[in-house]
Amino acid sequence: MIPCYDEMANLHKGVLSKIAQFLERKKIGYEVIIVDDGSKDGSVEFIENFIKDNPQFALIKNPHYGKAGAVTTGMLAAKGTYRLFTDMDQATPIEEVDKLLPFLESKKYDIAIGSRSTARKGSPFIRLFISMSSVLLRKYIIGMQELSDTQCGFKLFTGKATEDVFVRYKKIKHGFSKIKGTAITFGADIELLYLAQKHGYKIKEVPVNWLHVETRRVNPIRDSVTGVMDLLAIKKNIRAGIYQ
Repeated sequence: MIPCYDEMANLHKGVLSKIAQFLERKKIGYEVIIVDDGSKDGSVEFIENFIKDNPQFALIKNPHYGKAGAVTTGMLAAKGTYRLFTDMDQATPIEEVDKLLPFLESKKYDIAIGSRSTARKGSPFIRLFISMSSVLLRKYIIGMQELSDTQCGFKLFTGKATEDVFVRYKKIKHGFSKIKGTAITFGADIELLYLAQKHGYKIKEVPVNWLHVETRRVNPIRDSVTGVMDLLAIKKNIRAGIYQ
């Protein structure tokens, strides 16, 4: 599934066609669910036109709940044995799913997550510094020491893990409420993975190709503060037994 919030810049790059071409070459059954998060830039109309010629793609129109709400909606709407969520900018190309899938097919793991290298090709120094600092803070405050990159927007779940973990996550959030502006959900990925580990699902971290894609939605200072607040809120929830 792919979350979408004002993605015309990426849609005009032909990302949906590239995804469709890759999946068609694999000659497998597939579905691509796009969950629009209240876009106002014409993304919905663009996607609707694309779907007319690509029936394996589907669009769900959400109110503006934020990325976490869009991803949850899409993952729970999906019906596949394996369910991937990936970003519209394709900073991690769809082809990288071939690196994740064998770990789930082996039945040894329930979730495979993309992991970016510490170099993070094309990423500005300030973003690298903040990312590395966030990893250290997350390990110190929350744990999950064995995972180095919880934030890469490229994660593959089995159907069983999806329907357990995302339902639990949605209940913890008491559903989702409409928001204003952009919501960078730093804590959502951590909560999902923490929930998965807490309930016995095995996670494999897999190195993937990744290229920094600049976006106006990211504000290093604001998002750093929000990230710390998210970590503290998760720690509070852990102590309160919310994730049991």
